[in-house]
Amino acid sequence: MESEFEKTVDTEEAAAALNRKPQTLRKWACLEEGPIRPIRIYGRLHWKISDIQSLLNGSALDSAI
Repeated sequence: MESEFEKTVDTEEAAAALNRKPQTLRKWACLEEGPIRPIRIYGRLHWKISDIQSLLNGSALDSAI
């Protein structure tokens, strides 16, 4: 069974994968306005790899970007 840590990446890695600045992803999380939502693990933002892949494939969870 995979843990949550294996299915997520931190903000810096997610930002690099999405070609965005880490602060953009932090803003998405803070204002809840981004196309994907993070989860918090020990108080830190982590982004689901499956959500990132969906966004890169053009099927974002929300319509905002």
